[in-house]
Amino acid sequence: MQLSSLVSLAALAAAAPTHVKQARQAPTDADILNYALTLEHLEDTFYRQGLANFTEQHFAEAGYNSTFYNNLKTVSMDESTHVSFLTQALTAAGATPVAECTYSFPVTDVHSFLATASVLEGVGVSAYLGAAASILSKTYLTAAASILTVESRHSAYIRANLQPPESPFPQPFDDPLSLNQVYTLASPFIASCPETNPTLPVKAFPMLTASSTDMPIKQGSTVTLATQPGVNVVTQSPGMPVYGAFITVTGAVTVAATENAMGGFDVVVPAGVNGQSYVVLTGCNTTMVTDDVVAAGPAVLEVNFSLLESFWNIVLTNCCLDR
Repeated sequence: MQLSSLVSLAALAAAAPTHVKQARQAPTDADILNYALTLEHLEDTFYRQGLANFTEQHFAEAGYNSTFYNNLKTVSMDESTHVSFLTQALTAAGATPVAECTYSFPVTDVHSFLATASVLEGVGVSAYLGAAASILSKTYLTAAASILTVESRHSAYIRANLQPPESPFPQPFDDPLSLNQVYTLASPFIASCPETNPTLPVKAFPMLTASSTDMPIKQGSTVTLATQPGVNVVTQSPGMPVYGAFITVTGAVTVAATENAMGGFDVVVPAGVNGQSYVVLTGCNTTMVTDDVVAAGPAVLEVNFSLLESFWNIVLTNCCLDR
């Protein structure tokens, strides 16, 4: 995926919906299902609008055959089914399901549509993965997991069919994101929501964009992280060093963040980071980067898949499993 596509996603004005709980409280299962429904509404609308705007002929002119186009229609139907399923589950539980919002997507052609789809599917996978630990009901957990696996298939299929293609499985583990981190990435697409929508216990952190002159980005590349104009990075301990924390399933990989002349921060992509990845700015040099210490982000960046590192990951994993 071109970095310009990722930058354009993060650079949208953060017109977040008004119904957001600011109080700190543990989310209920209904909150989490409504959070999932919020994302499914977004994806559902995205595909319906995209496939209405771009015909099979448009896809053919962009280099895609009818099989791919029809598979995208199946992906779209999956998202609509997810919306119906979560809406019915919330209603059956006596909760009010959130309704569809009004959205704004940075899509101008087939290629930008697919680039955006790839990012949204990747974020969806990370969203379900991150929320799973907070779901108390085993029934809801199983339902969410069944959606997660399908979103993962969507992500892999679209990644493999981008131009140029990206690895459908660039690393052995996906990266979990917190509710607030996902909301930060989703909120720029949301222009407004119905006043009747129930509030959600989420907040958006300051937006963060990633750019680099070393393309494609890979491990060892220097990446510049920048907030929106006029937004300063405020950590829990002002004056202390700032770090870039790359989110992974085993904990954050933190690296030094050096302030540059433009007011942004330069970080070096560490080993062990591949594929669609997420990085936040924080004042804490720790693997446990919770929402309490996030100063900005996450930013989304695509780290070029390293076949050699993947090989050694497999070797080391098998070695440890054998023991």
